Parts: sequence; structure tokens; C-alpha cells
Amino acid sequence: MEARANASVATNVAPDAPPRELWQMADAFIVNRCLCALAKLGVADSLALGAKSVAEIAAALKVSESALCRVLRAAASVGVFEETGSRVFGNNRLSHFLRTDVPGSMRARFVFGWSEFTYGPFGEIVYSIETGQPARAKLYGEGPFEYLREHPEQARIFDDAMTAMSAAVGPAVAAAYDFGRWDSVMDVGGGNGILLASILKAHPKLRGVLADVPHVLERARERGFLSGELQARASMQPCDFFREIPSGCRAYVMKSVIHDWDDEKAKKILSNCRRAVPKDGALLLVEFGLAEGNDPSPGKIVDVAMLVLTGGKERTTDEYRELLACAGFRLNRAVPTPTGMNVIEALPE
Repeated sequence: MEARANASVATNVAPDAPPRELWQMADAFIVNRCLCALAKLGVADSLALGAKSVAEIAAALKVSESALCRVLRAAASVGVFEETGSRVFGNNRLSHFLRTDVPGSMRARFVFGWSEFTYGPFGEIVYSIETGQPARAKLYGEGPFEYLREHPEQARIFDDAMTAMSAAVGPAVAAAYDFGRWDSVMDVGGGNGILLASILKAHPKLRGVLADVPHVLERARERGFLSGELQARASMQPCDFFREIPSGCRAYVMKSVIHDWDDEKAKKILSNCRRAVPKDGALLLVEFGLAEGNDPSPGKIVDVAMLVLTGGKERTTDEYRELLACAGFRLNRAVPTPTGMNVIEALPE
């Protein structure tokens, strides 16, 4: 730690000293681990009614008071949580979104970052860089979704994180593109149905079908995103997109599906889509865009997650154009959304 302090002082006098930004990036790993742990423990939920002493929080969560104080102090130092008095902490603007049931909650996303499925493989990222193969396969020796089927607790964490992400981007995607023009839409690989629910709410005359494997549809029924006022316009249909995609709709939506797979598997899925999409219909891929050059882009970060976790990848618009053409589609346009995701409209050739 003394060396760190000396280096920090040196930045004031030595023009070739490492920039402060790099020090922060070196420590970002620790910050992330702190926030994932606090999310896992539900600390923000425990502060929902107001600030509490560390002693109160630790007693309620059955954790070490001293250790919790140190981790909360570190989190507050980077702007997440707030120390309102000596050893007293409360939520602030950022930690509010680590609560479980608030709109826009990111708690599930941080818990997913803590999970075995995610965290372990990133310790082996050098393997992915050396081989081009997912580090997850080196550790667990099976495909990502086979792994999740065999590890129900990890599957639940994954499911919660994907639901939270769809809840965050769904309304923006539904508002950015005129899904209603197609009369009917099938969300293929749509998970719990939360994106489809956002689309149906935004387009009241649209009929929707949620298509996924049977055990996922069972979870979707339990979640109930397509119940209530949407029930009359929504149905569910079993689907394995590597085998066959059901016909019967004019538009087919796939969100964050193609990016999970390499080009060969992606072509197989898209070819199955082509057999289902009618001549007057469309395939609508909802995927991250990739900014040009050095411009920041969430898709560039997610792309590395695909490298390490699934063996898939994010793609440029031109790469999607080429991939779609191999399956009999013409990329018509890419509609941006405020979330960094695009709605890629592909029409049958």
C-alpha cells in the first residue's frame, strides 16, 4: 500500500507516471466484487426504509459487522450507498437500483456477476484470448445452456438477470419500432415473455406468441408477464429453434439469441426462421450495435462476455447483413434504440 501512495504522489511531479484512470481501472475488479457481494446479501433492500447502523444491518443479515462496514465504506467511496453518520449507511441514487423490486432494478444483474457461471470463466479469459474458445468450456466442459439445465440454482440466477435486462430495455425497444404494422409477432427464445409483454402493451392491436422450450414456458407461466389484460392477445408455443420454428405469425422477434452462437449455429437458427417467416413478413433481431472506431459501445463489452461465456459474439451491421443473406433474408434497416440495442429488420429475399 505504501508503494501505491508513493505512486499517487509521483503523479503530481512525474510526467511519465501512470495516469489516475489506470489506477482506477486496476481497482475496478475490487469495486465490482464489493457491489456483487452487497447485491447478493440484499443490503440495499435492508435500507429501503432509511439509513441504519452497520450493527443493525449486520445483525439482520447475520454477517460480520466489521467486514460489512469496510465493504460498505469502499462502495460509498465510489458513489454507491452513502455514509450518513459514523458507521451509519443509507441508500443513495445508485444503490436504490440494487433493491429487488424497484423499477429498473439491477440487483439481479450484479448477482449474476457474482455467480459461478459468470465469475469463474473470467478468471480464465487468457485462455479465450489464446484459443478463441469460451473459457467456460475449459472449466465446465459443456455448453452454457446444458450447464444451466444441470445446475438449477445457476439457471435461476441467469433467468433473473435476463429478465431484469429485458425489463430495462423492453419499453424502449417497443417504442422505437412499429411492431404493430405486422398484426402478429412471435418472440422466439423469448424466455419469460417480458419483452413480448412490453411490445404488446405498446401496440394494443397486436397479437403475440411466446415460443421457447417447454421448461422455459413453464417458468413464463409462473412469472405471469403475459397474464391479465394481455392474456387475450398472448399465447405460448413450444419451440426448439435449432429444430423448427412454428409458423403462424407475420413477424418473428429474436432478442439476444443470435449473439449467443458462432456463425454456423447462427446460420442454422436463421435458416429455420426463414422457413417460418412468410413472404410478406419479417424477422426482427434485437441485438447490440457496435460503434465505429474508439467510440464507446456497450456492445463491445458484451462481446467479450460472449467470447468468454458462450462462444458467440456481437456483430456489426455488415456482419449481420452477410449472415442474414446466407439464410435467405435481406437486411432492410437497423433501427437504433436508446439502450444501445438495435432492431434489425430483415425481409425474406
